[in-house]
Amino acid sequence: MLTTLIRRELLDNLMTFRFAAAVLIMLLLVVATTTVLIKDYERRLASYDTAIKKHRQEMLEQTTYSAARLRIDRPPNPLSIFNVGLDKRLGNTLGVNHFFVPTLWDARKHGADNPFLNLFSSIDLVFIFQGILSLLALVFAYDTIAGEREHGTLRLVLTHPVRRGQVLFAKYISGMICLLIPLLMCILLVLIMLTTSASVFLSADDFLRIGGVVFTSFVYLSLFYLIGMLISAATHRTGTALMLAMFVWGFLVLVYPNMILTAIKTEPHPDTQISTYNRIKQIWEEFERDRLQYLANDPVPGEKWDFSLRGKGYTFRGLRHYPSALRYHDITGFHYKTLEAESEPQVPHLQNYHRFLGTQVTNTAERMWLVRKPALDALYTQPAKMEQMLLKFSPVGLYDAATEAWTGTDLNGLQDFFTAIQRYHQAVINYYLDKKIFESRLWFVGAENEIDWDLLPQFSFTRSDIGINAKRAFPDLCLLLMINLVLFVIIFLIFVRSEV
Repeated sequence: MLTTLIRRELLDNLMTFRFAAAVLIMLLLVVATTTVLIKDYERRLASYDTAIKKHRQEMLEQTTYSAARLRIDRPPNPLSIFNVGLDKRLGNTLGVNHFFVPTLWDARKHGADNPFLNLFSSIDLVFIFQGILSLLALVFAYDTIAGEREHGTLRLVLTHPVRRGQVLFAKYISGMICLLIPLLMCILLVLIMLTTSASVFLSADDFLRIGGVVFTSFVYLSLFYLIGMLISAATHRTGTALMLAMFVWGFLVLVYPNMILTAIKTEPHPDTQISTYNRIKQIWEEFERDRLQYLANDPVPGEKWDFSLRGKGYTFRGLRHYPSALRYHDITGFHYKTLEAESEPQVPHLQNYHRFLGTQVTNTAERMWLVRKPALDALYTQPAKMEQMLLKFSPVGLYDAATEAWTGTDLNGLQDFFTAIQRYHQAVINYYLDKKIFESRLWFVGAENEIDWDLLPQFSFTRSDIGINAKRAFPDLCLLLMINLVLFVIIFLIFVRSEV
């Protein structure tokens, strides 16, 4: 009997105009959106490749270690086509040096943006599923019970030896099959477009991540379908059920998420900024006192940081991370191409000075990081987590968070990359200390091709494996499943006790 009920409900849904319209609308939207997203990904990938070559060339042109600026570029995530998350919102290039501990929030963006393209590329596939498929789920579900009650067919069905739970289950199964068909067709088209693209390369784990996105999308659609069934079971007229369904959809999908995004302010608090600035300034003032004390006690008269060296090709670079009053030339990148003969006796003194200074700068940078870390957490990380927590009171927020976790475009996914940069930063510092780079002549005097930059530690990063993605998506996915279960139980209790 259950099979007969499912077949009947399925045929009723498949033969409707709304099913044909749902399939057509979804296919057109997904194909158009995917085409734009692939072009946007290709543009970002080209910008990344250009930045890699540019920064590599800039480093090779330097002839001293102090003048070099190591830059790490973050590649675009191919799965951002499904859920762009923070992949485009946060910076993608970051410098690595001995006087500053890099963080996620210090990254800058490279490449020119196309405003027209960005207007459409900000709409990802999850956004389409989030809005359109959830609406279709409500449209399929709002009259499942109220419509048959209104037309009297429900009473006719229940005159047969069939339980109400079977009728309810058959309606749910048939409705979800009708929603799963356009979803799977869209995913199949997207995979064909991605695998035939010359710029998008997907690993085996990426296909598993996409599978996680599809399963989460199915659970999300199930939730909205159950909301529609709940409204249908609680009302007696299809007109009333439709109006309530549209109201619920508008609030959950449009109003509540935007209300939370507007309410959570991420602007840095002035008091926090001032306090952090003052503490950092105090740290570097202590550093400056130690530096001047070293110069006063060393065997060379005077307190000149360059020990009156003279040479050709002298240049230096300023620092942007220090308070304006603390930008000293002696802790910036500088170099001489050649030194005059009378300056050679001063070279050992300058080497001793930089042996002391290199250690002091790296230690001071670590102290500054201990001050910046809690401040950055308070200014950026905590508001972002608060925003995400409040959004989870809506199915949209849970779905978005779970799919971001699957694709690796969430805050944790991006922090993985910048945590790898911090490890690389420490590896570079250790290399400088182990090889005694700070006290070497090549720190401030160099010539073409004297430094083999390939001997430096090389940065490498591998995205988190599928197990970590699943672990991060699991809490939100479980909440979606639990809400599904609770809704089904409530619908069952209402339907069993209602009159037909």
